[in-house]
Amino acid sequence: MRARYESSISEQTHTMLCKNCFSPQHLQFGRSLSRNYASTATLPGGLNKIFSNGHGKQCACTGCKGGGKPIHERSLSSPAGAGNRGVIFMGPNHVEVQGIPFPKLELDSTTSPVVSERQKRDCPHGAILKVVTTNICGSDQHMVRGRTSLPGGHMVLGHEITGEVVETGPGCEFIKKGDICSVPFNIACGRCAACKRGDTGVCLNVNPARPGAAYGYVDMGGWIGGQAEYVMVPYADFNLLPFPDRDQALEKITDLTLLSDILPTGYHGAVTAGVGPGSIVYVAGAGPVGLASAASCHLLGAACVIVGDMIPERLAQARSFGCETVDLREEGSLRDRIQHILGPASEGKVDGAVDCVGFEARGIGEEGAKGEVPAQVLNDCMSIVREGGKIGIPGLYVTSDPGAKDAASQVGNLQICIGLGWSLSQSMTTGQCPVMKYHHQLMQAILYDKIKIADAVNVEVIGLDDAPNGYADFDQGAAKKYVIDPHNYTGLVGK
Repeated sequence: MRARYESSISEQTHTMLCKNCFSPQHLQFGRSLSRNYASTATLPGGLNKIFSNGHGKQCACTGCKGGGKPIHERSLSSPAGAGNRGVIFMGPNHVEVQGIPFPKLELDSTTSPVVSERQKRDCPHGAILKVVTTNICGSDQHMVRGRTSLPGGHMVLGHEITGEVVETGPGCEFIKKGDICSVPFNIACGRCAACKRGDTGVCLNVNPARPGAAYGYVDMGGWIGGQAEYVMVPYADFNLLPFPDRDQALEKITDLTLLSDILPTGYHGAVTAGVGPGSIVYVAGAGPVGLASAASCHLLGAACVIVGDMIPERLAQARSFGCETVDLREEGSLRDRIQHILGPASEGKVDGAVDCVGFEARGIGEEGAKGEVPAQVLNDCMSIVREGGKIGIPGLYVTSDPGAKDAASQVGNLQICIGLGWSLSQSMTTGQCPVMKYHHQLMQAILYDKIKIADAVNVEVIGLDDAPNGYADFDQGAAKKYVIDPHNYTGLVGK
Protein backbone atom coordinates (compact mmCIF):
# COMPACT_ATOMS: atom_id res chain seq x y z
CA MET A 1 0.00 0.00 0.00
CA ARG A 2 2.82 2.42 0.90
CA ALA A 3 4.11 2.42 -2.66
CA ARG A 4 0.87 3.92 -3.92
CA TYR A 5 1.40 7.25 -2.19
CA GLU A 6 3.30 10.10 -3.76
CA SER A 7 4.44 11.14 -0.30
CA SER A 8 5.90 8.82 2.31
CA ILE A 9 2.67 8.13 4.19
CA SER A 10 2.84 5.05 6.35
CA GLU A 11 0.07 2.46 6.52
CA GLN A 12 -0.53 3.49 10.13
CA THR A 13 -0.94 7.15 9.14
CA HIS A 14 -3.36 6.15 6.39
CA THR A 15 -5.39 4.11 8.86
CA MET A 16 -5.83 7.18 11.04
CA LEU A 17 -6.33 9.48 8.06
CA CYS A 18 -8.73 7.90 5.61
CA LYS A 19 -12.41 8.33 6.38
CA ASN A 20 -13.73 6.29 3.48
CA CYS A 21 -12.17 2.97 4.54
CA PHE A 22 -14.67 1.12 6.67
CA SER A 23 -12.47 -0.23 9.44
CA PRO A 24 -13.35 0.85 12.99
CA GLN A 25 -10.16 2.90 13.29
CA HIS A 26 -10.87 4.80 10.08
CA LEU A 27 -14.44 5.51 11.03
CA GLN A 28 -13.57 6.62 14.55
CA PHE A 29 -11.00 9.10 13.24
CA GLY A 30 -13.33 10.28 10.50
CA ARG A 31 -16.15 11.13 12.88
CA SER A 32 -13.77 12.97 15.19
CA LEU A 33 -12.36 14.89 12.24
CA SER A 34 -15.81 15.94 11.04
CA ARG A 35 -16.83 17.12 14.49
CA ASN A 36 -13.69 19.04 15.34
CA TYR A 37 -12.34 20.54 12.13
CA ALA A 38 -14.37 22.68 9.80
CA SER A 39 -12.00 22.29 6.86
CA THR A 40 -8.79 20.55 5.85
CA ALA A 41 -6.91 23.80 6.41
CA THR A 42 -7.31 23.41 10.19
CA LEU A 43 -6.24 19.77 10.41
CA PRO A 44 -3.54 19.08 12.99
CA GLY A 45 -0.03 17.83 12.55
CA GLY A 46 0.38 18.75 8.90
CA LEU A 47 -2.34 16.35 7.78
CA ASN A 48 -3.86 19.19 5.80
CA LYS A 49 -0.89 18.93 3.44
CA ILE A 50 -1.64 15.27 2.84
CA PHE A 51 -5.27 16.01 1.93
CA SER A 52 -4.36 19.02 -0.20
CA ASN A 53 -1.80 16.90 -2.07
CA GLY A 54 -4.62 14.74 -3.42
CA HIS A 55 -5.19 12.02 -0.85
CA GLY A 56 -8.36 10.90 -2.61
CA LYS A 57 -6.41 10.24 -5.81
CA GLN A 58 -3.38 8.65 -4.16
CA CYS A 59 -5.23 6.35 -1.79
CA ALA A 60 -5.48 2.69 -2.76
CA CYS A 61 -8.52 1.93 -0.60
CA THR A 62 -11.85 1.22 -2.27
CA GLY A 63 -13.49 4.11 -0.49
CA CYS A 64 -11.26 6.74 -2.10
CA LYS A 65 -10.39 5.40 -5.53
CA GLY A 66 -12.63 5.27 -8.57
CA GLY A 67 -13.50 8.97 -8.67
CA GLY A 68 -15.12 9.26 -5.24
CA LYS A 69 -14.40 11.96 -2.71
CA PRO A 70 -13.43 11.35 0.90
CA ILE A 71 -16.36 12.08 3.17
CA HIS A 72 -14.70 15.17 4.63
CA GLU A 73 -14.61 16.69 1.12
CA ARG A 74 -18.09 15.61 0.11
CA SER A 75 -20.91 18.08 0.74
CA LEU A 76 -24.53 17.92 -0.32
CA SER A 77 -25.23 21.41 0.94
CA SER A 78 -26.17 23.99 -1.68
CA PRO A 79 -25.68 27.75 -1.69
CA ALA A 80 -28.18 29.87 0.19
CA GLY A 81 -31.31 30.52 -1.85
CA ALA A 82 -31.05 27.33 -3.89
CA GLY A 83 -34.62 26.51 -2.95
CA ASN A 84 -34.36 23.07 -1.44
CA ARG A 85 -33.60 21.57 1.96
CA GLY A 86 -33.39 18.00 3.14
CA VAL A 87 -32.79 15.71 6.10
CA ILE A 88 -29.20 14.49 5.88
CA PHE A 89 -27.71 11.47 7.64
CA MET A 90 -24.41 12.78 8.98
CA GLY A 91 -23.32 9.76 11.01
CA PRO A 92 -24.61 7.38 13.68
CA ASN A 93 -27.52 8.95 15.59
CA HIS A 94 -26.94 12.28 13.87
CA VAL A 95 -29.27 13.83 11.28
CA GLU A 96 -29.48 17.46 10.25
CA VAL A 97 -31.70 19.61 8.03
CA GLN A 98 -29.50 21.39 5.50
CA GLY A 99 -29.69 23.12 2.16
CA ILE A 100 -29.33 20.67 -0.74
CA PRO A 101 -29.32 21.12 -4.53
CA PHE A 102 -32.63 21.59 -6.28
CA PRO A 103 -33.29 18.33 -8.16
CA LYS A 104 -32.57 17.94 -11.85
CA LEU A 105 -33.78 15.32 -14.29
CA GLU A 106 -30.61 13.34 -13.80
CA LEU A 107 -28.75 11.26 -11.24
CA ASP A 108 -25.08 11.71 -10.39
CA SER A 109 -23.96 9.62 -7.43
CA THR A 110 -20.35 9.33 -8.62
CA THR A 111 -19.08 11.09 -5.49
CA SER A 112 -20.86 8.72 -3.13
CA PRO A 113 -18.63 7.20 -0.43
CA VAL A 114 -20.32 3.88 -1.28
CA VAL A 115 -18.41 2.66 -4.32
CA SER A 116 -21.01 0.10 -5.37
CA GLU A 117 -23.80 2.64 -5.83
CA ARG A 118 -21.93 5.19 -7.94
CA GLN A 119 -23.71 5.90 -11.20
CA LYS A 120 -24.52 8.76 -13.54
CA ARG A 121 -27.50 8.90 -15.88
CA ASP A 122 -29.94 11.27 -17.50
CA CYS A 123 -33.60 10.90 -16.51
CA PRO A 124 -35.73 12.40 -19.31
CA HIS A 125 -38.46 10.03 -18.16
CA GLY A 126 -38.47 11.61 -14.68
CA ALA A 127 -40.53 14.21 -12.84
CA ILE A 128 -39.72 16.70 -10.11
CA LEU A 129 -42.12 16.76 -7.18
CA LYS A 130 -42.83 19.34 -4.54
CA VAL A 131 -43.02 17.12 -1.48
CA VAL A 132 -46.44 17.10 0.19
CA THR A 133 -45.57 14.54 2.87
CA THR A 134 -42.61 12.28 3.54
CA ASN A 135 -42.46 9.80 6.39
CA ILE A 136 -39.83 8.61 8.84
CA CYS A 137 -39.48 4.84 8.50
CA GLY A 138 -38.02 2.17 10.74
CA SER A 139 -35.69 1.25 7.88
CA ASP A 140 -34.28 4.78 8.08
CA GLN A 141 -33.62 4.17 11.76
CA HIS A 142 -31.52 1.08 11.03
CA MET A 143 -29.21 3.25 8.96
CA VAL A 144 -29.22 6.20 11.34
CA ARG A 145 -28.23 3.88 14.19
CA GLY A 146 -25.16 2.87 12.18
CA ARG A 147 -26.45 -0.65 11.55
CA THR A 148 -25.84 -0.80 7.79
CA SER A 149 -22.85 -0.71 5.46
CA LEU A 150 -22.75 3.11 5.70
CA PRO A 151 -22.08 3.81 9.38
CA GLY A 152 -20.79 7.30 8.60
CA GLY A 153 -21.25 9.72 5.73
CA HIS A 154 -23.66 12.08 4.06
CA MET A 155 -26.97 10.99 2.51
CA VAL A 156 -30.35 12.68 2.03
CA LEU A 157 -32.79 10.37 3.76
CA GLY A 158 -36.34 9.39 2.94
CA HIS A 159 -38.08 6.81 0.77
CA GLU A 160 -41.74 7.33 1.78
CA ILE A 161 -42.83 10.21 -0.44
CA THR A 162 -46.04 11.84 -1.61
CA GLY A 163 -45.75 14.91 -3.80
CA GLU A 164 -47.16 17.33 -6.34
CA VAL A 165 -45.64 17.24 -9.82
CA VAL A 166 -44.02 20.57 -10.71
CA GLU A 167 -41.94 19.51 -13.73
CA THR A 168 -41.91 16.59 -16.13
CA GLY A 169 -39.22 15.38 -18.49
CA PRO A 170 -39.71 15.02 -22.25
CA GLY A 171 -40.14 11.28 -21.77
CA CYS A 172 -43.25 11.67 -19.58
CA GLU A 173 -46.48 11.11 -21.49
CA PHE A 174 -49.19 10.65 -18.87
CA ILE A 175 -48.07 12.28 -15.61
CA LYS A 176 -48.90 15.99 -15.64
CA LYS A 177 -47.96 19.07 -13.66
CA GLY A 178 -50.31 19.50 -10.70
CA ASP A 179 -50.87 15.76 -10.18
CA ILE A 180 -50.59 14.73 -6.52
CA CYS A 181 -49.01 11.30 -6.48
CA SER A 182 -47.84 8.54 -4.20
CA VAL A 183 -44.24 7.50 -4.86
CA PRO A 184 -43.51 3.77 -4.31
CA PHE A 185 -40.31 3.43 -2.33
CA ASN A 186 -39.09 0.85 -4.88
CA ILE A 187 -37.51 2.56 -7.88
CA ALA A 188 -38.35 0.54 -10.97
CA CYS A 189 -37.78 0.97 -14.69
CA GLY A 190 -40.88 -0.85 -15.92
CA ARG A 191 -38.87 -2.39 -18.76
CA CYS A 192 -36.74 -5.21 -17.36
CA ALA A 193 -37.75 -8.84 -16.90
CA ALA A 194 -38.27 -8.38 -13.15
CA CYS A 195 -40.58 -5.38 -13.61
CA LYS A 196 -42.55 -7.16 -16.30
CA ARG A 197 -43.14 -10.01 -13.84
CA GLY A 198 -44.38 -7.49 -11.28
CA ASP A 199 -41.26 -7.86 -9.11
CA THR A 200 -40.63 -4.12 -8.94
CA GLY A 201 -38.71 -4.44 -5.69
CA VAL A 202 -35.86 -6.11 -7.56
CA CYS A 203 -35.70 -4.07 -10.77
CA LEU A 204 -32.59 -4.92 -12.77
CA ASN A 205 -31.84 -1.51 -14.27
CA VAL A 206 -31.73 1.02 -11.42
CA ASN A 207 -28.84 -0.06 -9.20
CA PRO A 208 -25.38 -1.01 -10.47
CA ALA A 209 -24.67 -3.08 -7.35
CA ARG A 210 -27.66 -5.40 -7.04
CA PRO A 211 -31.32 -5.83 -8.08
CA GLY A 212 -33.61 -3.22 -6.55
CA ALA A 213 -33.29 0.43 -5.60
CA ALA A 214 -34.86 2.97 -3.27
CA TYR A 215 -34.63 6.65 -2.46
CA GLY A 216 -32.20 7.80 0.22
CA TYR A 217 -30.89 4.42 1.31
CA VAL A 218 -27.42 2.91 1.38
CA ASP A 219 -26.55 0.32 -1.30
CA MET A 220 -29.76 1.15 -3.16
CA GLY A 221 -28.40 2.97 -6.17
CA GLY A 222 -27.47 6.39 -4.83
CA TRP A 223 -30.88 7.95 -5.54
CA ILE A 224 -31.52 11.16 -3.57
CA GLY A 225 -33.97 10.78 -0.70
CA GLY A 226 -37.31 12.49 -0.36
CA GLN A 227 -37.21 13.90 3.18
CA ALA A 228 -36.82 17.22 1.45
CA GLU A 229 -38.78 20.06 -0.06
CA TYR A 230 -38.36 18.74 -3.62
CA VAL A 231 -37.32 15.40 -5.09
CA MET A 232 -36.79 13.81 -8.50
CA VAL A 233 -38.64 10.60 -9.40
CA PRO A 234 -37.31 8.60 -12.38
CA TYR A 235 -39.52 6.62 -14.77
CA ALA A 236 -42.40 8.76 -13.56
CA ASP A 237 -45.12 7.37 -15.81
CA PHE A 238 -44.43 3.90 -14.48
CA ASN A 239 -43.66 4.64 -10.83
CA LEU A 240 -46.11 7.34 -9.79
CA LEU A 241 -49.65 6.67 -8.57
CA PRO A 242 -51.70 9.84 -9.21
CA PHE A 243 -54.67 10.41 -6.93
CA PRO A 244 -57.93 10.83 -8.85
CA ASP A 245 -59.15 13.98 -7.06
CA ARG A 246 -56.87 16.65 -5.59
CA ASP A 247 -59.25 17.92 -2.90
CA GLN A 248 -60.13 14.41 -1.76
CA ALA A 249 -56.46 13.47 -1.69
CA LEU A 250 -55.54 16.42 0.53
CA GLU A 251 -58.46 15.65 2.82
CA LYS A 252 -57.18 12.07 3.31
CA ILE A 253 -53.48 12.81 2.96
CA THR A 254 -52.49 11.42 6.37
CA ASP A 255 -53.84 8.06 5.21
CA LEU A 256 -52.70 8.26 1.59
CA THR A 257 -49.13 9.17 2.58
CA LEU A 258 -48.79 5.63 3.92
CA LEU A 259 -49.23 4.12 0.44
CA SER A 260 -45.59 4.76 -0.41
CA ASP A 261 -44.36 2.01 1.90
CA ILE A 262 -45.78 0.86 5.21
CA LEU A 263 -49.36 0.09 4.22
CA PRO A 264 -48.41 -1.98 1.14
CA THR A 265 -45.50 -3.50 3.09
CA GLY A 266 -47.73 -4.50 6.01
CA TYR A 267 -50.37 -5.76 3.60
CA HIS A 268 -47.76 -7.75 1.66
CA GLY A 269 -46.65 -9.35 4.91
CA ALA A 270 -50.24 -10.38 5.65
CA VAL A 271 -50.86 -11.69 2.13
CA THR A 272 -47.66 -13.74 2.12
CA ALA A 273 -48.60 -15.12 5.56
CA GLY A 274 -51.75 -16.50 3.93
CA VAL A 275 -54.17 -14.27 5.83
CA GLY A 276 -57.79 -14.45 4.69
CA PRO A 277 -61.31 -14.63 6.11
CA GLY A 278 -61.28 -16.43 9.45
CA SER A 279 -57.49 -16.56 9.82
CA ILE A 280 -55.74 -16.42 13.16
CA VAL A 281 -52.47 -14.54 12.75
CA TYR A 282 -49.55 -13.36 14.84
CA VAL A 283 -47.78 -10.08 13.99
CA ALA A 284 -44.32 -9.60 15.49
CA GLY A 285 -43.69 -5.93 16.21
CA ALA A 286 -46.05 -3.04 16.97
CA GLY A 287 -44.07 -0.35 15.21
CA PRO A 288 -45.72 1.38 12.25
CA VAL A 289 -45.19 -1.53 9.84
CA GLY A 290 -46.47 -4.04 12.39
CA LEU A 291 -49.55 -1.93 13.09
CA ALA A 292 -50.12 -1.51 9.35
CA SER A 293 -49.85 -5.25 8.92
CA ALA A 294 -52.32 -5.87 11.76
CA ALA A 295 -54.78 -3.42 10.20
CA SER A 296 -54.26 -5.18 6.86
CA CYS A 297 -55.05 -8.53 8.48
CA HIS A 298 -58.40 -7.08 9.57
CA LEU A 299 -58.98 -5.75 6.05
CA LEU A 300 -58.34 -9.25 4.71
CA GLY A 301 -60.91 -10.74 7.11
CA ALA A 302 -58.78 -12.25 9.88
CA ALA A 303 -60.75 -13.54 12.84
CA CYS A 304 -58.06 -12.82 15.43
CA VAL A 305 -54.89 -10.73 15.17
CA ILE A 306 -52.31 -11.05 17.95
CA VAL A 307 -49.51 -8.47 18.12
CA GLY A 308 -46.31 -8.94 20.12
CA ASP A 309 -43.99 -6.14 21.28
CA MET A 310 -42.05 -4.90 24.32
CA ILE A 311 -43.25 -1.29 24.47
CA PRO A 312 -46.52 -0.82 26.42
CA GLU A 313 -47.58 2.28 24.44
CA ARG A 314 -47.24 0.43 21.15
CA LEU A 315 -49.21 -2.53 22.49
CA ALA A 316 -51.94 -0.13 23.63
CA GLN A 317 -52.02 1.31 20.11
CA ALA A 318 -52.55 -2.20 18.70
CA ARG A 319 -55.42 -2.82 21.13
CA SER A 320 -57.04 0.48 20.08
CA PHE A 321 -58.24 -1.10 16.84
CA GLY A 322 -59.12 -4.56 18.07
CA CYS A 323 -55.90 -6.58 18.30
CA GLU A 324 -54.95 -8.99 21.05
CA THR A 325 -51.47 -8.35 22.42
CA VAL A 326 -48.50 -10.11 23.99
CA ASP A 327 -45.96 -8.21 26.10
CA LEU A 328 -42.73 -9.97 25.22
CA ARG A 329 -40.94 -8.65 28.31
CA GLU A 330 -42.97 -11.03 30.43
CA GLU A 331 -41.76 -14.55 31.15
CA GLY A 332 -43.00 -17.61 29.32
CA SER A 333 -42.73 -18.90 25.78
CA LEU A 334 -44.56 -17.14 22.99
CA ARG A 335 -46.48 -20.32 22.26
CA ASP A 336 -47.74 -20.50 25.87
CA ARG A 337 -48.78 -16.86 25.74
CA ILE A 338 -50.74 -17.40 22.53
CA GLN A 339 -52.40 -20.49 23.97
CA HIS A 340 -53.52 -18.38 26.91
CA ILE A 341 -55.28 -16.03 24.46
CA LEU A 342 -56.75 -18.65 22.12
CA GLY A 343 -57.51 -21.42 24.62
CA PRO A 344 -56.07 -24.89 25.26
CA ALA A 345 -57.49 -26.41 22.07
CA SER A 346 -55.32 -24.08 19.98
CA GLU A 347 -52.08 -25.56 21.34
CA GLY A 348 -50.67 -22.06 20.92
CA LYS A 349 -50.69 -22.35 17.13
CA VAL A 350 -51.72 -19.77 14.53
CA ASP A 351 -52.44 -20.02 10.80
CA GLY A 352 -49.77 -17.55 9.81
CA ALA A 353 -47.27 -15.04 11.17
CA VAL A 354 -45.73 -11.77 9.99
CA ASP A 355 -42.24 -10.66 11.01
CA CYS A 356 -42.29 -6.85 11.18
CA VAL A 357 -39.18 -6.58 13.36
CA GLY A 358 -36.18 -7.73 11.35
CA PHE A 359 -32.55 -8.09 12.31
CA GLU A 360 -32.53 -5.85 15.41
CA ALA A 361 -34.79 -8.29 17.28
CA ARG A 362 -34.41 -8.87 21.00
CA GLY A 363 -34.92 -11.93 23.16
CA ILE A 364 -38.02 -12.77 25.19
CA GLY A 365 -38.51 -12.23 28.92
CA GLU A 366 -37.12 -9.64 31.27
CA GLU A 367 -33.50 -10.66 30.77
CA GLY A 368 -33.80 -11.65 27.12
CA ALA A 369 -35.29 -8.30 26.19
CA LYS A 370 -32.08 -6.56 27.27
CA GLY A 371 -30.01 -7.95 24.41
CA GLU A 372 -30.28 -8.55 20.69
CA VAL A 373 -31.05 -11.98 19.30
CA PRO A 374 -31.23 -11.39 15.53
CA ALA A 375 -33.03 -14.64 14.66
CA GLN A 376 -35.49 -14.48 17.60
CA VAL A 377 -38.55 -13.50 15.60
CA LEU A 378 -37.88 -15.95 12.77
CA ASN A 379 -37.51 -18.85 15.20
CA ASP A 380 -40.53 -17.72 17.22
CA CYS A 381 -42.67 -17.64 14.10
CA MET A 382 -41.67 -21.16 13.13
CA SER A 383 -42.53 -22.34 16.66
CA ILE A 384 -46.10 -21.00 16.58
CA VAL A 385 -47.23 -21.42 12.96
CA ARG A 386 -49.23 -24.57 12.32
CA GLU A 387 -48.18 -27.29 9.91
CA GLY A 388 -48.43 -26.06 6.32
CA GLY A 389 -48.71 -22.45 7.50
CA LYS A 390 -47.03 -19.38 6.06
CA ILE A 391 -44.67 -16.72 7.38
CA GLY A 392 -44.39 -13.30 5.75
CA ILE A 393 -41.12 -11.48 6.40
CA PRO A 394 -41.32 -7.78 5.49
CA GLY A 395 -38.95 -7.00 8.39
CA LEU A 396 -35.51 -5.94 7.16
CA TYR A 397 -32.54 -8.31 7.17
CA VAL A 398 -29.18 -7.12 5.87
CA THR A 399 -25.90 -8.54 4.60
CA SER A 400 -23.79 -5.96 6.45
CA ASP A 401 -24.44 -5.01 10.07
CA PRO A 402 -21.35 -3.53 11.72
CA GLY A 403 -23.24 -3.20 15.02
CA ALA A 404 -24.06 -6.90 15.38
CA LYS A 405 -22.61 -8.67 18.41
CA ASP A 406 -20.95 -11.56 16.53
CA ALA A 407 -19.06 -11.97 13.28
CA ALA A 408 -21.67 -14.20 11.66
CA SER A 409 -24.52 -11.78 12.30
CA GLN A 410 -22.41 -8.93 10.93
CA VAL A 411 -22.70 -10.50 7.47
CA GLY A 412 -26.29 -11.69 7.83
CA ASN A 413 -25.62 -15.30 8.91
CA LEU A 414 -28.20 -15.92 11.63
CA GLN A 415 -28.89 -18.96 13.80
CA ILE A 416 -32.20 -19.95 12.25
CA CYS A 417 -33.78 -23.29 13.15
CA ILE A 418 -34.72 -24.01 9.56
CA GLY A 419 -35.20 -27.70 10.35
CA LEU A 420 -38.27 -26.86 12.43
CA GLY A 421 -39.88 -24.93 9.61
CA TRP A 422 -39.01 -27.62 7.11
CA SER A 423 -40.45 -30.39 9.26
CA LEU A 424 -43.78 -28.55 9.45
CA SER A 425 -43.88 -27.78 5.70
CA GLN A 426 -44.03 -24.07 6.45
CA SER A 427 -43.31 -21.54 3.73
CA MET A 428 -41.63 -18.15 4.06
CA THR A 429 -41.63 -15.07 1.85
CA THR A 430 -38.82 -12.55 2.18
CA GLY A 431 -37.72 -9.32 0.55
CA GLN A 432 -38.95 -5.85 -0.27
CA CYS A 433 -42.64 -5.38 -0.87
CA PRO A 434 -43.40 -4.75 -4.57
CA VAL A 435 -45.49 -1.68 -3.74
CA MET A 436 -47.11 -1.37 -7.16
CA LYS A 437 -48.71 -4.78 -6.76
CA TYR A 438 -50.99 -3.35 -4.07
CA HIS A 439 -51.00 0.45 -3.94
CA HIS A 440 -53.91 1.15 -6.30
CA GLN A 441 -56.25 -1.24 -4.51
CA LEU A 442 -55.19 0.07 -1.12
CA MET A 443 -55.73 3.65 -2.32
CA GLN A 444 -59.31 2.67 -3.18
CA ALA A 445 -59.75 1.09 0.26
CA ILE A 446 -58.68 4.39 1.83
CA LEU A 447 -60.81 6.57 -0.41
CA TYR A 448 -63.90 4.44 0.28
CA ASP A 449 -63.23 4.34 4.04
CA LYS A 450 -62.54 0.62 4.27
CA ILE A 451 -59.40 1.19 6.34
CA LYS A 452 -58.39 4.00 8.72
CA ILE A 453 -54.68 3.43 8.51
CA ALA A 454 -53.59 6.84 9.87
CA ASP A 455 -55.52 6.12 13.06
CA ALA A 456 -54.14 2.60 13.30
CA VAL A 457 -50.49 3.74 13.15
CA ASN A 458 -51.11 7.00 15.05
CA VAL A 459 -49.84 9.52 12.49
CA GLU A 460 -48.34 12.75 13.81
CA VAL A 461 -47.52 15.48 11.28
CA ILE A 462 -44.35 17.51 11.86
CA GLY A 463 -42.42 20.15 9.95
CA LEU A 464 -39.14 19.54 8.16
CA ASP A 465 -37.14 21.30 10.87
CA ASP A 466 -38.66 18.95 13.46
CA ALA A 467 -37.33 15.86 11.69
CA PRO A 468 -34.26 15.37 13.94
CA ASN A 469 -36.52 15.37 17.01
CA GLY A 470 -38.86 12.95 15.23
CA TYR A 471 -35.97 10.57 14.62
CA ALA A 472 -34.92 10.79 18.26
CA ASP A 473 -38.44 10.15 19.60
CA PHE A 474 -39.04 7.29 17.18
CA ASP A 475 -35.75 5.70 18.21
CA GLN A 476 -36.98 5.71 21.82
CA GLY A 477 -40.05 3.68 20.83
CA ALA A 478 -42.71 6.37 20.38
CA ALA A 479 -46.05 4.83 19.43
CA LYS A 480 -46.39 7.19 16.48
CA LYS A 481 -45.80 7.40 12.77
CA TYR A 482 -44.00 10.66 12.06
CA VAL A 483 -45.07 12.31 8.81
CA ILE A 484 -42.99 15.29 7.65
CA ASP A 485 -44.88 18.06 5.82
CA PRO A 486 -42.19 20.42 4.47
CA HIS A 487 -44.62 23.02 3.06
CA ASN A 488 -47.52 22.60 5.53
CA TYR A 489 -49.85 21.32 2.83
CA THR A 490 -51.85 19.62 5.58
CA GLY A 491 -52.15 22.65 7.82
CA LEU A 492 -51.30 20.30 10.69
CA VAL A 493 -47.69 21.28 11.37
CA GLY A 494 -47.39 22.54 14.93
CA LYS A 495 -50.85 21.34 15.95
